[in-house]
Amino acid sequence: MRTWAFCLAIIFNVVSLSAAADTREYAFGQDTTVVGTVMTHTIKNENESLIELAREFDLGYNEIVDANPGLDPFVPGADQSVIMPLSWVMPEVQVYDGIIINIAELRLYYFFRHGGKPRVMTFPIGIGDEGTDTPLGSFRIIEKIANPAWHVPASIRKEHPELPAVVPAGPDNPMGTHALRLSLSTVLIHGTNRPWCVGRKASHGCIRLYPEDIPKLFRMVTKGAPVTIVSQPVKIGVRERKVYIELHKDDSINSEALFKMATVLLAKKHLLGKVSSVKLLKALDDKRGFPVEISEDADEGGTPAKSHEDSLPHKNLFLWL
Repeated sequence: MRTWAFCLAIIFNVVSLSAAADTREYAFGQDTTVVGTVMTHTIKNENESLIELAREFDLGYNEIVDANPGLDPFVPGADQSVIMPLSWVMPEVQVYDGIIINIAELRLYYFFRHGGKPRVMTFPIGIGDEGTDTPLGSFRIIEKIANPAWHVPASIRKEHPELPAVVPAGPDNPMGTHALRLSLSTVLIHGTNRPWCVGRKASHGCIRLYPEDIPKLFRMVTKGAPVTIVSQPVKIGVRERKVYIELHKDDSINSEALFKMATVLLAKKHLLGKVSSVKLLKALDDKRGFPVEISEDADEGGTPAKSHEDSLPHKNLFLWL
């Protein structure tokens, strides 16, 4: 893995905890496919963990840990500055409609229109563990269930024979307070009584939301709404004419494959000539899980800078394909 001397300069806006937790709806469009803002939070209580902060900021465990690789997730320590990755690149889909789930980042997006304009709400999720993976594909919501009972699948009862055939609604129900059944009827989007599993691969294929998030999604989504489940460890977006890349760790994909995926996406979007080779390769090394700007630097007159190695011609990227 290559180590680069030039670091990306990212500006983090510090906001209050409550403001971060209430930010859920974003406007987007063809020229704005990056939403939200990366921020910082200073830990005041030495007993505060990243797991607690993740839930308060509506982030998954994976997001806050990947954004802060130098901090202990359980005891980060008082006065530590924590990056809160409250920014996302929209997944790459043909139509932004209904629910889009990107299992590579463990995040759900709900697309709708408000006042005739496109909007998106987004929530962290837990997904299927290895061997019981959440399936990819196109589905629809066929049933909305409030206070669901859990009919324990035979495969789970085989692993845990102490479980009853049916777990009634209530605090001990692993489905939480609301559930949305997909057209692949064995898979549901639901709440959980184990919120620390959001941002992890820990289910038997279902999609889990925080207890406070599932009622919001439940109210918004209508029966028949489309659900598209994809796996996109690399996403490319634009905002204010700047190019961003969002990368997520995937042990099954090596760095060369990730690089090829990134350059193919950039070429498809006609953005390859607008990026810095150095910034792109550093982002691929870091894989921080939130959007990082990779635009080619320019001088005050708008001409790409030529004074350092960040000015490598974009055509050199094709040598890696």
